[in-house]
Amino acid sequence: MISAPPDARPALAGRARMSPRRKARISRRVQYVVLIIVVIAVALATDWERVGSAFFNPESFRTIASRLPRATLNTVTYMVAAFTAGLGLGLVLALMKLSTVRLYRVLATGYIEFFRGIPALLVVIAFGYGVPTAFDVRFDSIILQIAIALGIVSAAYIAETLRAGIQAVPKGQVEAARSLGMSSTGTLIHVVIPQAFRIVLPPLTNEAVLLLKDTSLVFVLPLTPLTYELTRLGRGALSEADGGMTSILAVGVMYLLITIPLSSLTRWLERTTGYKGHV
Repeated sequence: MISAPPDARPALAGRARMSPRRKARISRRVQYVVLIIVVIAVALATDWERVGSAFFNPESFRTIASRLPRATLNTVTYMVAAFTAGLGLGLVLALMKLSTVRLYRVLATGYIEFFRGIPALLVVIAFGYGVPTAFDVRFDSIILQIAIALGIVSAAYIAETLRAGIQAVPKGQVEAARSLGMSSTGTLIHVVIPQAFRIVLPPLTNEAVLLLKDTSLVFVLPLTPLTYELTRLGRGALSEADGGMTSILAVGVMYLLITIPLSSLTRWLERTTGYKGHV
């Protein structure tokens, strides 16, 4: 039988005695060292003067700064209008999908699968150009046009969220309401839907965040300077001023100032309602 040389035995014993915690600590240190080396290498290889002129051009920012508040307000307005339309339609679709009438379930399922399966940009383009031309319809309000275009897409996602919330309401609540003499409609309106909304508040807030970012798709519509949302404003400023990506960076910061509070609200609702994961 061949044994390890005497001088190798202490090393093997030391390796065998290394605990998992020590291995994990050494692994973390190695990763930190590698990360620091990569950061230093990137910092040394970057042309910081060029980056500064591209992303932090004061002249470009001054060009867009006065229009940022208006574009931000328009973005939030479009989101609220689309979310309101989507919530109303989504509730109808959720009730249709839970209906005992097969035709309602088929129609709701077809709607949901269709609008969840196509890009929202196509719907925005359709309502911006296709629908007005095909049906000779004119939208006097750009807010209404955007609310319909984004709302019918958002309704497909909201409907599934509301359906899951309605089904999550304990059946005992429904039975108790019916035993007190409430009708099916009264039970639905006064018992089921209020409790379902409490359950689905976190995912609905998350849907609002996603919808806020989807408002960037309306840049393809024929907007006027007074109706620009943030993405359209940034895209226009990109070609107007010799500031590189400064306008895009400013627009991105404005999006963050809106979405971060909404995301914080979602996490707070998850903690207070006991909601876990996505519906």
